[in-house]
Amino acid sequence: MKFYRTFILVLWSIIFLCLPVQAEVVDKIIAVVNDEIITLYDLNAAFEPYQKNIENTYKGNDKDALIRQTKEAFLQRLIDNMLIEQEAKRTGISATVKEEDVMDVLQDTLVKQNVSMQDFLKNLAREGGSIEGVKKDIRSQIVRMRLLRREVKDKIIVTDSEIGAYYNEHRQEYEGKESVRMKQLLLMVPPGADKNVKMKIRNNALQLRELIMKGESFDLLAVKYSQGPAAAQGGDVGFIEKGTIIPEVETVAFNLPLNQVSEVIESNVGFHIIKVVDKKGAGLKPIAMVREEIKAKIEEEKLDKKFAEWISSVRAKSHIEIKL
Repeated sequence: MKFYRTFILVLWSIIFLCLPVQAEVVDKIIAVVNDEIITLYDLNAAFEPYQKNIENTYKGNDKDALIRQTKEAFLQRLIDNMLIEQEAKRTGISATVKEEDVMDVLQDTLVKQNVSMQDFLKNLAREGGSIEGVKKDIRSQIVRMRLLRREVKDKIIVTDSEIGAYYNEHRQEYEGKESVRMKQLLLMVPPGADKNVKMKIRNNALQLRELIMKGESFDLLAVKYSQGPAAAQGGDVGFIEKGTIIPEVETVAFNLPLNQVSEVIESNVGFHIIKVVDKKGAGLKPIAMVREEIKAKIEEEKLDKKFAEWISSVRAKSHIEIKL
């Protein structure tokens, strides 16, 4: 390994010595990480989108200093990523991350952000990024998490006393709001519909309510006719907290007695018929209800700390030279 590292350094030195004295240095070795190198070109190419973002958005007078400091921190990130990749290859984890794993993560992220792939690519191009760069970052994160899981996750233990202490320290986060569990049958009104169309849809809603009041199943009618969420589940939308649904529906829902069917409710969406099947009062959520959520938060905090310790130990046993 030492011979290889020396050979690489000598080779690059010969290349640069052969350049004309007046030539602008467009590339050089700026870091050696075990048997791999990072060049100035590598750093500039990877950092370019971030630099453009700073140049386009930062309005302070110390822009050059900010770019320099950010670039130095970015180089450390590149070094850490290289160390992670090296460890992942050494342990065989890197080979387990497939293209479909990366694309699954990307697609899930876009769905959660309600962004299409086409719009994402347009925004990426506008910001000077590339899809390959994004995929590389995602792959690095997957490798990091798999490596982290192998190296530290199995060693993390969250005790009941830790969960209890967290619950007591963050009680305000677990103050539950008043909520109702309701079923809904919704007939939607198309945008721009005239009075006649609205009247026809309202009459349909009135007829459906009449059928329910005569004993027909709310659930079956919702499955057949509702155009709202959870129609396939008989219109059961689960527990709804105050402030999260259409005001006209909320007002009725939180005043409707259990298992009674509302009148037809008109909103800007359409015509609703609801049935409240359960209620919860405001107050502190019991620890049993939020135990797994708290455990996950504590595990995440411990993972971050363990990862910092682990990467420090990897740096300590590695050969790292920074020549920037």
